[in-house]
Amino acid sequence: MLYIGIDLGTSAVKLLLMDQDGKIHKIVSKEYPLYFPKPGWSEQSPEDWWKQTRGGIKELTAECDKSQIAGIGFGGQMHGLVILDKNDEVIRPAILWNDGRTVKETNYLNEVIGKERLSECTANIAFAGFTAPKILWLKENEPDNFAKIDKIMLPKDYLAYRLSGCFCTDYSDASGTLLLNVKNRCWSKEMMKICDVREEQLPALFESYEVVGGIKTEFAEEFGFTINVKIVAGAGDNAAAAVGTGTVGEGGCNISLGTSGTIFISSKDFRVDENNALHSFDHADGGYHLMGCMLSAASCNKWWMEEILKTEEFDKEQENITKLGENQIFYLPYLMGERSPHNDPDARAMFIGMSMDTGREEMTQAVLEGVAFGLRDSLEVARSLNIPIRRTKICGGGAKSQLWKKIIANVMNLKVDVIESEEGPGYGGAMLAAVGCGEYENVQAAAEKMIKVVDTIDPDMELVAKYEEKYQKFRQIYPAVKGLF
Repeated sequence: MLYIGIDLGTSAVKLLLMDQDGKIHKIVSKEYPLYFPKPGWSEQSPEDWWKQTRGGIKELTAECDKSQIAGIGFGGQMHGLVILDKNDEVIRPAILWNDGRTVKETNYLNEVIGKERLSECTANIAFAGFTAPKILWLKENEPDNFAKIDKIMLPKDYLAYRLSGCFCTDYSDASGTLLLNVKNRCWSKEMMKICDVREEQLPALFESYEVVGGIKTEFAEEFGFTINVKIVAGAGDNAAAAVGTGTVGEGGCNISLGTSGTIFISSKDFRVDENNALHSFDHADGGYHLMGCMLSAASCNKWWMEEILKTEEFDKEQENITKLGENQIFYLPYLMGERSPHNDPDARAMFIGMSMDTGREEMTQAVLEGVAFGLRDSLEVARSLNIPIRRTKICGGGAKSQLWKKIIANVMNLKVDVIESEEGPGYGGAMLAAVGCGEYENVQAAAEKMIKVVDTIDPDMELVAKYEEKYQKFRQIYPAVKGLF
């Protein structure tokens, strides 16, 4: 059988066709515009998503045996606010995860409602990108639109609604709304009251691998599918990508070295740290996960190479870096402020420790190490909650650097596994569809079958000891300079 994974991203929708063994048959990408109507605002048209997804499905399946298509699953950009009226018309453009208009509402939630109360209700605190602050902004600034709301949904769930007619979401994506009681997997009555929304305005909740409905007859005919194609809930992009890397079950870990950096830790049990330094969300495998997000990861190296050294030969700049664990230069990786674990938008990057004999190799090495140390900050929070973490997957553009992977392995004291295929949320969405259609008993069984490790970088105990000493110095720098920001 064949399964479609739809990854609704910020710049494009990426569609993937996969068979029951996890082999990818075809990938199609369709772009759509991003709108910035005011400084700091970020919006998209849900109709653009639907139009490109519809065309993408036709292109993806043009040459396959359409009778073999069994299910469609999703991964998608999180936190976006999509609102429909009683006629199922989109009321206004979707307000996206990277929209910054809700500073006032975020401060209200964290300072007036209070972080402690928010954590009790949702296991998380408010961030400007989350959905609940957007709802409060809408109520204050666009009361006419707020009054029209019949349905509140997340971006990928708009596609599921168009395909199936089911008003639904999954627990992992719902976790990022600040409206979900993450521990008990239900909408928080207190948060609904705070945001002045009714439960009937919120979607029905499903596990990521559960079937929410069947494809509408009109679209089965349009695409040439059978009417038996199942629509599966899918997951938020980070949870879907974790499924796509096999980061499931107790103590699974994945590090993403993209423009931003994440460390994603899966767990069978609900956990939340006392300072809410990490996001505590439901996972797509039916369990839970913790996630630390640093705003500048591979982008730190890109900035250093292209803007400061004026070169695009990234590999060449790393060739002469051999003295790992001995660098006297430290780099704080906060080019755009920081999310986890400091939650400080005013934090900034800095080098410290230079001397007359400091060269470009030491500075380059410090950048790579600084990102690794920043990710370790989040790992230490997870370790404090007694999650057994012994190894991690790694993905993202920065993971192409063998040197960076070696630094990560030794800074973290973890085995670092490189996987064969890195197709992220779309692959995870297709895997969830396969589970929903009964191809696999559960998400873990699907991951064990499909995810193949092709290389492992083992930590060197001598380097681990050197980096432990360096990390203990690194973690003293931010508190010492925080007041300067």
